Amino acid sequence: MNKFSVENIRNIGFMAHIDAGKTTTTERILYYTGVTYKMGEVHDGTAEMDWMDQEQERGITITSAVTTCFWDDHRINIIDTPGHVDFTAEVERSLRILDGVVVVFCGVGGVEPQSEKVWYQADKYKIPKIAYINKMDRIGSDFSDVVLEIEDKFGTDTLLLQLPLGAEDKFQGVIDLITMKAYRFSDDFTQVDFETIEIPKEYYEQAQMYRENLIEKLAESDLELMELFLEKKDIPEDLIRKVVRTVTLSLEAVPVLMGSSFKNKGVQKLLDAIIDYLPSPYDKGSIKGIIPKTGKSAERKLSDSEPFSALIFKIMTDKHAGQLVYFRVYSGVLKTGSTVYNSVKKEKVRINRLLKVHSNKMEEIKEVNAGDIAVTVGLPGVSTGDTLCDERNHIVLDTIIFPEPVVSVTIEPKLTSGHKKLEEILTKLSIEDPTFKVKTDPNTGQTLISGMGELHVEVLRERIKREFGVLTRIGKPRVAYRETIRETSLGEEKYVKQTGGKAQYGHVVLKLEPYAGESKYKFNIKIKQGTIPEEFYKSIESGVREAMELGTLAGFPIINVNISLMDGSYDSDDSSELAFKVAASMAFHKAFRSGKPILLEPVMKVELTVQDEYLGEVINDFNAREGKVLGIELKNGIHNVDGIAPLSSMFGYATALRTLSQGRANYSMEFYKHERLTEKKMDSVFRNQLGIYSYN
Repeated sequence: MNKFSVENIRNIGFMAHIDAGKTTTTERILYYTGVTYKMGEVHDGTAEMDWMDQEQERGITITSAVTTCFWDDHRINIIDTPGHVDFTAEVERSLRILDGVVVVFCGVGGVEPQSEKVWYQADKYKIPKIAYINKMDRIGSDFSDVVLEIEDKFGTDTLLLQLPLGAEDKFQGVIDLITMKAYRFSDDFTQVDFETIEIPKEYYEQAQMYRENLIEKLAESDLELMELFLEKKDIPEDLIRKVVRTVTLSLEAVPVLMGSSFKNKGVQKLLDAIIDYLPSPYDKGSIKGIIPKTGKSAERKLSDSEPFSALIFKIMTDKHAGQLVYFRVYSGVLKTGSTVYNSVKKEKVRINRLLKVHSNKMEEIKEVNAGDIAVTVGLPGVSTGDTLCDERNHIVLDTIIFPEPVVSVTIEPKLTSGHKKLEEILTKLSIEDPTFKVKTDPNTGQTLISGMGELHVEVLRERIKREFGVLTRIGKPRVAYRETIRETSLGEEKYVKQTGGKAQYGHVVLKLEPYAGESKYKFNIKIKQGTIPEEFYKSIESGVREAMELGTLAGFPIINVNISLMDGSYDSDDSSELAFKVAASMAFHKAFRSGKPILLEPVMKVELTVQDEYLGEVINDFNAREGKVLGIELKNGIHNVDGIAPLSSMFGYATALRTLSQGRANYSMEFYKHERLTEKKMDSVFRNQLGIYSYN
């Protein structure tokens, strides 16, 4: 592998609403950079980045694919992420390690629901963006509408760097407002070159006006450019690019480009913009973490000479290579054959192989440097979000926080002989996908799998069949409820064991209070110092955590509880970590039962796109499902409806919506918040879903 300086590396992602052309854009980039020699198409099921069978059949991206390409003496690591909300974890884990993103918008559809979601996810991680308006060759495409919508919905300033050369089906290329040249692309799909021409007379006045607007915006951020602008002097192209880069990296504005990826128009100029305006790892600076022994903050500079540190952001099972572990290096150099330390699991691991990835193809490499992305094989016991670091210089980097699953189904093998194999497969899949959970139903003993939506669960079931050869039966989708308390309560328990082996003693008093913070729970030490040795505090919290995962009311995980260790006692001979862990778990369950427990149900944010003639029927059906319409916006003859609805009423909605609209309306749905159930609804859940006739 050629070694590139950190300044010449770009770690970028492509993100968009489903069907905005994100994967097609990536395919064109791979072709123009020489990675592939034949262009794949999403609709034909031949896209390189959609390599899973189901991606090719469904025409959607399910798993984030990683690839590497080279352009203008730069190395570009690209992650193509899913557009469907059920696979939002793939976007979340990718954003954690990316330096810049290209958000792809449809020239007709504009800002669609999932493009809003990924934009705000990128904002959360403070990632600089380029907006790319695709499908400019479509009837009804309008760049100015999309730009206004981006500014309005996201409250961001845009820097329009191009205008379309021709409109709709006459779209030929782009007019560059920095060089004041037009770039005309061939209708021959295989042509990499394009023609540079003078701006046609009919577009020149418009281009001058937009260029002046661009320079005026940039002048606010750069004194040198402002002086040249006020004195009406020529402004060097390099200075304009430099200022565009500065404001992009500082998140003050977002450059906007356009093209038609399917027709191969504008993609090369997008590649230039990725190099010119998106950050290198060097621009992102040092990475912060904590030293595990002391809990003190630490940082690693982005340099090969610093101690090694990397974050695992993705784990996949490959039928040929085994477990693939994707990681981003933040400092130092990692070589094949070296030993590193997993500071989260507190284990040493040996790196036997290093790989560079192109979609699902691998190439052996000898080392990976600071700022780069690579893959290793077969690290036992690792999880997404773990930190790998130098054996002598330990650090834990910020991990990745994933949303909780909202849909559960029972699953069992069709053949009774397949139980053990299915158990192993489910464990592997839950390691790969942190939003996929597996547990045993405490009431029935059945295996429950949980995911982000019906499609998520369906795709995983299909993977079990295709990749592992196990046929399964699944039950009807069920809501993944949560449990919490409504009142403050106390719980006290002693765990005393005298018979057989070493005696055990643990005594804990816990206070539980309702909690509305961002985390699932808060654990406080309010006990008088010396009552219980500090070495047992972690065991007590561990016991509490396990109790919360198991649930008390109906076996659902517990959230929104403030837990305080108030009192207890210990025995200098018999107390142990296990004893305090068990005592804490028992005390928690006791306190929870007296805290007026209640179930919480997931409420979903629903976004509908409906044609005028079906609007009335669709809204009536949505209201009948306990949905609340929050707003309706008319755009290009289509109604965009925003609403919220309990997940329990939305199962099978895709089929119902198809029937109501003759297959023309669409919807997307994602988790919004947890809401308390009424006593009547909770009673119904216990009777109908759980088969329990009393929850008191």
